[in-house]
Amino acid sequence: MRILVIGSGGREHALLHAMHGHELTVAPGNAGMARLATVRPVDVASPEAIVELARDVAAELVVIGPEVPLVAGAADALAEAGIPVFGPTKAAAQLEGSKAFAKDVMAAAGVRTAAATRVESADDLAAALDEYGPRYVVKDDGLAGGKGVVVTEDRAEARAHAEAVLNAGNPVLFESFLEGPEVSLFCLVDGETVVPLKPAQDHKRAYDNDEGPNTGGMGAYAPLPWLPEDGVQTIVDEIAHPVAAEMVRRGTPYQGLLYIGAAWGPEGPAVVEFNARFGDPETQAVLSLLETPLADVLLAVAEGRLGEVGPLEWKDGYAALVVLAAEGYPQAAKTGGVITGDALDDASKVLHAGTALEGGLEGGNYLASGGRVLGAVGHGATLEEAVADAYEVIGGIELPGSFYRKDIARPAIEGAISL
Repeated sequence: MRILVIGSGGREHALLHAMHGHELTVAPGNAGMARLATVRPVDVASPEAIVELARDVAAELVVIGPEVPLVAGAADALAEAGIPVFGPTKAAAQLEGSKAFAKDVMAAAGVRTAAATRVESADDLAAALDEYGPRYVVKDDGLAGGKGVVVTEDRAEARAHAEAVLNAGNPVLFESFLEGPEVSLFCLVDGETVVPLKPAQDHKRAYDNDEGPNTGGMGAYAPLPWLPEDGVQTIVDEIAHPVAAEMVRRGTPYQGLLYIGAAWGPEGPAVVEFNARFGDPETQAVLSLLETPLADVLLAVAEGRLGEVGPLEWKDGYAALVVLAAEGYPQAAKTGGVITGDALDDASKVLHAGTALEGGLEGGNYLASGGRVLGAVGHGATLEEAVADAYEVIGGIELPGSFYRKDIARPAIEGAISL
């Protein structure tokens, strides 16, 4: 099958690796993807450009990785052109594109989530801060690349983030803080048909012990040893199915990947956020465990045949992903450094995110071109073994000034997470 993948990060590298064996094109891609796919340029914010490229490569399936093309309407444009696409419509993608819209859907569907207030003027900030303290959750109501939220007990920091969001022209959302450990659950959704993947957990803070600024994600692991056996089904029954049914009721059925970020509190799971696509870096860990051919499943969703797909098959054991970040990330990442390591060309061990290539594919140098440079993948019969494997891989990679967290999955390994 001829497949076009849109995106350029570790998530898309993982998608390509999981669909290895097909005729793959990726746009705009990155240096590490060139061994798996033909790399082409594209403006991901332009649905017209994506359609033109899909026609040029005679794509039989287009898989949209990031949120920007989805919210721009790329899936709509591809569908109108008669090209099968994995990804929700522009209207359905508002579950990620507008947190206020997502709140409205959840209210109608009876899904637990945090209380929230949408603020559009700086004049209303003081009242919102009074209402939602002393632990503030302040979110950009639009797209923010996974970095649009600040959780803090510092009122001044909360206000500063809110003002920055408003100054950028976006509304800001104040939310009540949700207690409990967080679960990332990917669900394939086709109308009211929902098929969950393995649950995962990511690490958002830049440094060990959940310190430092928020990032796009510094590591992840799957599945979750502390989640009850019926935990995934509970999230499907109490969140995914009701939301899918509500979207159908509204005339905007969801078709694609619904990422559910949930906090599991005393009353069960409550939604922290939705994403309208595979999450990064959880995708890298989750897909490395999938045995069922991914391309067949994604095509079934694109063609409205998810109900025909049987239970997904998975490898035994655990997977972990540790992100290598460039010096200065996330505030001001230093790019251009040379990356070295024996595993850089092995997509089963290293998934590229922000890399470029200096020189030819054979013998050239990989350079850091973004903040999150790459992710090291590890597997094991136990979570501890999987994490150790990932750290062995990343330990063999050199990038001047780079850093990575040393405590990925440590709370789970030590039994410090419980419901």
